[in-house]
Amino acid sequence: MQMNSMLSFYRDHLQESLWPFWQRALDRTHGGIYTCFNNEGTELLSTDKFTWSQGRFVWILSRMARMCRQGLLDEKQLGWKADDMLEHAGKTVSFLAKHVFLDNGNCAYLLTESGEKKEFIPGQGYDLSFYADGFVVLGFAEYARAQNDSEALEQALKLYRSIEARLEAGSVRSEPYPVPDGFASQSFAMIMLNVAQELADALMAASHPAGPEIRERSKHYMNEIMDRFVHEDDLLTELLPLHESGRDTLLARQIAPGHSIECMWFVLQEARKLGRPELIEKAGRVIKKAFQIGWDGAYGGLYRYVDRDGGEPRGRQINDGYESLICDTWDMKIWWPHSEALYTFLLGHELTQDEQFQHMYEQMHQYVFRTFPHPDPLVGEWIQIRDRQGQPVQKVVALPVKDPYHIMRNVLLTIELLAARPS
Repeated sequence: MQMNSMLSFYRDHLQESLWPFWQRALDRTHGGIYTCFNNEGTELLSTDKFTWSQGRFVWILSRMARMCRQGLLDEKQLGWKADDMLEHAGKTVSFLAKHVFLDNGNCAYLLTESGEKKEFIPGQGYDLSFYADGFVVLGFAEYARAQNDSEALEQALKLYRSIEARLEAGSVRSEPYPVPDGFASQSFAMIMLNVAQELADALMAASHPAGPEIRERSKHYMNEIMDRFVHEDDLLTELLPLHESGRDTLLARQIAPGHSIECMWFVLQEARKLGRPELIEKAGRVIKKAFQIGWDGAYGGLYRYVDRDGGEPRGRQINDGYESLICDTWDMKIWWPHSEALYTFLLGHELTQDEQFQHMYEQMHQYVFRTFPHPDPLVGEWIQIRDRQGQPVQKVVALPVKDPYHIMRNVLLTIELLAARPS
């Protein structure tokens, strides 16, 4: 597919399939968006609002508005003006600012439709996951950049500093992926790299004095990922055992190919900004290895989890709940690793001119667009959760939501990437 054709393809997919679905899901009364749909997107199962998804959608709306103003998206084709996008994004920011914060400044994990705090796990309280806080930072930072809103930017910076203090104190919770005792999770550095780099971009765009400091923090997290969690075999370890006795466990041996691929585009972007070609080259090797070990040669697509030597995850089990998730869903084909791979392979090709990335992209593109998009154009979006053979499955694999973030984020980033290429 030629570049101009690819650009038109992704714009059409956004305008005709993705955005119409989510435009129908807006809560125009309170702000925010409804995400608790069934896998097919045909039934709204709950009006509850997971903070995770609300912050993410603020990012989506705000980025779309910026892209409309830059001429990268067409307001007429989308059926909504940039000002309307920012109005709803701002309404969602206000909704979160009013309702999501706990007395300690942390974010509640789950809210009702109108903003009351709600326990997701009975008896466990509201403060379940610093990931939710991270996505609020991402959303507020992008909104601040799009709307030139200094108050939202200061809120994002304050919350970011709170997350860092909690990480330093070792007092974070991380549902729906609690870290087993005796392990360090690369996911912590990964989410913080993305949050820091997005916040740094917003701060630098506003000439905020904290911009260089947060850029240094993004550099720190990038280095932690590449130095601590990437091994000599170019595999990105998800859970690093803190003691030698944990090395033979299933938790230590499992690899999440899609997560590795997503993490590496965070690294690629940061390494490009900081002028680190050696990390671009190293990240490229990690991406290739993840694709190689994660691709299902029989049915296509990426396995969710694999053993570091390939195939079904294996190793000594320690009776941790995370093991059940890995063993139960390892061969499933789920939406987000595949949308992340599409963008990452194109970015990898852009930064290295290595034709292997183009071949990987073409292979992934063919699989994704014959597998995931909803067959009914009146519904649109993707049927996001599928079994190994690619058939839809009604199953919760993280949060009980149909999340708007990964697919639309990657489509938006792909449009930006393709539009910037010389014609």
